[in-house]
Amino acid sequence: MSAQHPPSGEPVVDGPSDPELDPTASYALEPRYTARLTARVFATSGESVELRSPLDGAPLAHLPQSSDADVAEAFARARRAQQAWARTPLDERAALLLRLHDVVLDRQDEILDLIVRESGKARKHAFDEPLHIALTARYYARTAAGHLGPRRRRGVVPGLTRVDLHRVPKGVVGVISPWNYPFTMALCDGLPALLAGNAVVAKPDAQSMLTALLGAELLEQAGLPRDLWQVVAGPGPRVGAAIVEHADHVCFTGSTATGRIVARGCAERLIGCSLELGGKNPMLVLRDADPERAAEGAVRAAFSNAGQLCVSAERLFVADQVYDRFVDRFVARTEAMTLGATLDWDNDMGSLVSQRQLDTVTAHVEDAVAKGARVLTGGRARPDLAPYFFEPTVLEGVTPEMTCFGQETFGPVVSVYRFHDEADAVARANEGDYGLNASVYSRDGRRARALARQLRCGTVNVNEAFAATFASIDAPMGGMRQSGMGRRQGADGIHRYTEPQSVATQRVVRFAPMLGMSEEAHARVMTANLRLMKKLGRT
Repeated sequence: MSAQHPPSGEPVVDGPSDPELDPTASYALEPRYTARLTARVFATSGESVELRSPLDGAPLAHLPQSSDADVAEAFARARRAQQAWARTPLDERAALLLRLHDVVLDRQDEILDLIVRESGKARKHAFDEPLHIALTARYYARTAAGHLGPRRRRGVVPGLTRVDLHRVPKGVVGVISPWNYPFTMALCDGLPALLAGNAVVAKPDAQSMLTALLGAELLEQAGLPRDLWQVVAGPGPRVGAAIVEHADHVCFTGSTATGRIVARGCAERLIGCSLELGGKNPMLVLRDADPERAAEGAVRAAFSNAGQLCVSAERLFVADQVYDRFVDRFVARTEAMTLGATLDWDNDMGSLVSQRQLDTVTAHVEDAVAKGARVLTGGRARPDLAPYFFEPTVLEGVTPEMTCFGQETFGPVVSVYRFHDEADAVARANEGDYGLNASVYSRDGRRARALARQLRCGTVNVNEAFAATFASIDAPMGGMRQSGMGRRQGADGIHRYTEPQSVATQRVVRFAPMLGMSEEAHARVMTANLRLMKKLGRT
């Protein structure tokens, strides 16, 4: 029988508070631990799928699968719980996020172990995830009143028209999250939704389900009533479509092709959606850049999480004046990386997540080489390290007929291009349909910021790969063009989950003729009033 939610207050499954290794398989998990987590999936179908670790193929868990009826019931439970949650004082909701902040930091070793087991990424890249969730929880908790508290707006008649603006929760938010950042993507979009008074039904990717379920457990440990955060599981075309059918807002992170399907479904129901989609992100190294600093940033930009990062750089445009020095330093730093698929902190890059990702990366590199590109370093799979491991790879001479020129590789492959003129570099960086993230390296910050404004990307980092914008939670993050719509983080990241409601109170005067005045005379008085207000400089 597939796992179901137990009755409220009943323990899920007895088990250790931290994952324990199975001595018969190096990266397998202790069965009681996975049973405790998978019991949180709302599923009654009796079906399950097996999850294996990309580190060594060790079995991790059998994941119960949700039926369409399970999704409908999960939304029904969430909707009932949301009605009481919306009446909970805002400061109590904010306090829950502050407790979550501490819970995440207290249990970060467990979180890191599970992320690495499920995703294969290097531990130091896994650490970005609890860090980001702690930052997100603390930011929204501390700014709750500023984002959600009632606000006064200017009325049409000064002193006599009072307008109050309120933020009303939408209801139940559907969050469909990817495998590449299994902890942060499972939680970061849902936390502001909860703070705004909504409930959440989450569908994490199957590959990263255990990490997402651990996130749900941490929310409950922080004090969240369980029915407010439902987790369902199953193939995207079926379960994802069911979420679109029931949600009041959908938050999706994934491919542009799937994002279009989600957007069409939401448009049909006239509900909102926020989509973070694909990217073919550029990095510009200007003529006055420090080649050493730019090379260090390029390694992180291209190879963090083995390139499986929506904001990672896949195209490096380098000025003539520093090209040779930059490429020498970049290749040297790439070749000095420590590669490995283990739980420790020593690895600079870990594994790809699956055979599918390995096949895509291999095909892109082989296609480029067959059509004349040069491999400056890397370029091959490393099954000696892990089943899906691919070396960090730098290509030169990539041209438009090559697949990796315009298509997102989503792996540890980056192409280097020389440019002579900055206007040409900007034009080349803006080519294609994507516009998610970019970076600019220069010793002149003012000049770099001016150039950054010419790039058609939702986030641009100066003298940094991606962390400056990604970790600045007060700033909105998202894509332009085919890289998405809507924003996470900042005010945009929480207001998307609310409906603005204006309440206007009129005093003394009414918007109709008074004291027997004719409609024509009333119109003349109103016209004179408009002219007077303009002369007085009023809005």
